[in-house]
Amino acid sequence: MMLEAANNVKLSVLDLAPITEGSDARQSLLNSADLARHVEGWGYHRFWMAEHHNMTGIASAATAVALAYIGSQTQHIRIGAGGIMLPNHAPLIAAEQFGTLAALYPNRVDLGLGRAPGTDGATLRALRRTYDSADGFPADVQELLMYLDDPKPEQTIKAVPGMGSQVPVWILGSSLFGAQLAARLGLPYAFASHFAPDYLQLALEAYRNNFQPSKYLDKPYAVAAVNVFAADSEQAAKRLKSSMQQQFIALRQGNPGPLPAPLDDIEQQVDPMALAAANHALKYTASGTEEQVHKYLRDFVAATGVNEVMLTCHAYDHQARLRSFELAQGVQFES
Repeated sequence: MMLEAANNVKLSVLDLAPITEGSDARQSLLNSADLARHVEGWGYHRFWMAEHHNMTGIASAATAVALAYIGSQTQHIRIGAGGIMLPNHAPLIAAEQFGTLAALYPNRVDLGLGRAPGTDGATLRALRRTYDSADGFPADVQELLMYLDDPKPEQTIKAVPGMGSQVPVWILGSSLFGAQLAARLGLPYAFASHFAPDYLQLALEAYRNNFQPSKYLDKPYAVAAVNVFAADSEQAAKRLKSSMQQQFIALRQGNPGPLPAPLDDIEQQVDPMALAAANHALKYTASGTEEQVHKYLRDFVAATGVNEVMLTCHAYDHQARLRSFELAQGVQFES
């Protein structure tokens, strides 16, 4: 079903600070800052980073710390978490961290919240979590919203910094749960379609149909994530994508690791069933030349009606990753 495209659709960036084979976390974070400077110049709206733990291929575990660095290297692009896995944190701590960012970078900070652990079971326990920690997610979100709001006269616990900052809070999701919670609380919603495609349309429908206007938002505002691999030729883009396909296969097999070098003929070098599973997870991927990527993004917006597309690119070569975002940014959406 084709939907009416949202007016003034924005493009934004989700960066996981990928660590490539043979490199390290320092270089990854330096690359993230370089990417942020470039996409700011190209007109992207937001630059988000995400919390993951015990992942040797991702350097954004301490998300608030990484964002403080990104903020110092940019001038006006919005920075934020896509997201903070709230059950890993006391709501007060998250409010203080993002209140601090808002004090440093006024009117530029977003806080996206997820309820997944962002890691494996053993690491979950190392985070002092239990498997039922996510059950309190709705209450934790509301507690966090309270800390970021103006304090009440009777309020004894305050986030300093944080109170009164009104940092915009988003609900993230890859199923219907987050969509329903975002709708009930009247918050903006972001769907992780770049790796969890199956419930995208159902989640967007649930969010829009059940949305309750709030002091935060008067009508639904939805974002969906898309992988992007843009290059000067279709074959070059396909090669670029092969690094993420390999990494996803390894992750599904319980062997997470650094982002591997690309392959020219991935179909000949990996198990076809594993590749098919990875390709399904990466269903929402814009790959190809500038023209092909632009068409894909226009069709994606027409099919989903989202207000904003969050692009992410796990490319082995940093310059190729920059080029991918550069080629993607020129897309013109129909109003």
